[in-house]
Amino acid sequence: MAFTFLCAQTQKGKATFYSKRATGARTASGERMHHDSMTCAHRTHPFGTMLKVTNPANGKEVIVKVTDRGPFSRGRIIDLSWGAAKALGILDRGVAMVTVEKVKADRGVPFKLEKEELPELQFEVTGQNYGLEDKWRGLPKEPAAMPGSNNKQPQKPPQQPKTVEPAVRSKGAAAKNATPGGQKGLSQKEDKLTKRILEKMKSWWKDLEEK
Repeated sequence: MAFTFLCAQTQKGKATFYSKRATGARTASGERMHHDSMTCAHRTHPFGTMLKVTNPANGKEVIVKVTDRGPFSRGRIIDLSWGAAKALGILDRGVAMVTVEKVKADRGVPFKLEKEELPELQFEVTGQNYGLEDKWRGLPKEPAAMPGSNNKQPQKPPQQPKTVEPAVRSKGAAAKNATPGGQKGLSQKEDKLTKRILEKMKSWWKDLEEK
């Protein structure tokens, strides 16, 4: 990726750097800090801005991304990560004079692919006894009739399901199935009941006559 340097936004001042102990701390942009990442803190540039930092003492330079706010000390213009400070060679000094320039990523015009002639591929399956060929073409699986023959196979009518009617028990069958012993038992009970009723009625008439 190419970068364009904006000379109008060049700053000169003192730079400091974060300690390794700051690794894992959350920055003002929400990103986690790592001492080996090429990031920095700036007071005015928006988050995500790419800055080119140059050390005029040895000519080393590095490109960092703004992820935090600061520094807030007088005379200091940027706080660098430990990895960026190491690339600039300012770890032994602590504070060093640097030049900060804003860079802009140049997005090149995407190239246009030339038309390439690709070979045409034949996906049709050749062969008479291939099973899936009939499915692809939508043809029936039944063998075709021979030319000149008008014989048609008769179609069988669909079979209807048989309905089973519930068996109805007639009164005569119930009478036949009844046992004679059961009829005798019923008649004896009826006779005993009538005798009791007659005896009670006789005793009741006697009581009325005596009164």
